[in-house]
Amino acid sequence: MDKVIEVDYEQPACTTRHAWARVPEEPSQQERAALKDKIRRLLQEKNAVMVSHYYVHPDLQDLAEETGGIVSDSLEMARFGRDHAAQTLVVSGVRFMGETAKILSPEKTILMPDLDANCSLDLGCPIDDFAAFCDQHPDRTVVVYANTSAAVKARSDWLVTSSCALEIVSALKDKGHKILWAPDKHLGGYIQRETGADMLMWQGSCIVHDEFKASELEALIQQHPGAKVLVHPESPADVVALADAVGSTSAILNAAKAMDAKEFIVATDNGMMHKLRTLNPGKTFIEAPTAGNSATCKSCAHCPWMAMNSLAGVARVLESGLNEIHVDPELIPRARQPIDRMLAFTAAHKAGQDAGALVPNIGAA
Repeated sequence: MDKVIEVDYEQPACTTRHAWARVPEEPSQQERAALKDKIRRLLQEKNAVMVSHYYVHPDLQDLAEETGGIVSDSLEMARFGRDHAAQTLVVSGVRFMGETAKILSPEKTILMPDLDANCSLDLGCPIDDFAAFCDQHPDRTVVVYANTSAAVKARSDWLVTSSCALEIVSALKDKGHKILWAPDKHLGGYIQRETGADMLMWQGSCIVHDEFKASELEALIQQHPGAKVLVHPESPADVVALADAVGSTSAILNAAKAMDAKEFIVATDNGMMHKLRTLNPGKTFIEAPTAGNSATCKSCAHCPWMAMNSLAGVARVLESGLNEIHVDPELIPRARQPIDRMLAFTAAHKAGQDAGALVPNIGAA
């Protein structure tokens, strides 16, 4: 029987304070093998492909790669699904990831193991409150993080991920834009400190990254003096200040591979540990602390909604066609515009072209 976890978290910008997650029981080894075989067969029968986030169960990460799918961050998941020949995408992650996939591939069927798998950043930025906030500041360019609903994306001028936010906000600043940022206050604060941009923040946070503790991290560093500290910028500023490398999930993976240290302390969702350990077999990875004297530990370094994804859920939706993601067709063109802007910017930046030239003289959405 599934276990229901009650989730309390602070979102001072709105009335959302409480949610829940339904975490499946672990299957036996025999059940696991049978489910994997069933999923492999169904993927072929249904012309489907799996796309999994780094934070979901290792079984879902491994099976996605074994069957020609991908394990990546939310935007690369959607981009991969858009470019793949399969007409059905099974998205193992949280709801906004399924919506982003649908926005980029409106003609495809997008299935999720559990439609109730949410995100505290998305839940903490409801469209009505956010639209009112934007209306109060019409002189600002609206930049939102990927961890938002389709409706919030449609209200924005730009979408960013943690891997491209610095470059895009810096380019906007250089063109004289003042930014309205949502929803993660920690990521926004990090970008503001790094770029010097004029940024007005929505006060959201991730229940996983918000729990990392600087005082306990300092004590752990003393216990492992040779360890390098890798931190996702959704973490509080005093945790980011202790990092040897700060960046997105892919940046953390790259840093772990490039650095010659043998030990790493990692401040992001512990779902990342599977990929870090798989790609770096000679290195040791230690979870950054969420516990200690200053802890409240709402999440204990793992997103309860990511944990709702399971092999059984993937098999069930492939067999039944249930749990399909729908986005209002009238919303899709407007929600896609800030995504396409970001994709054009990052493609130009990667090619060494002047990505800043792609920044239009726009105001608030």
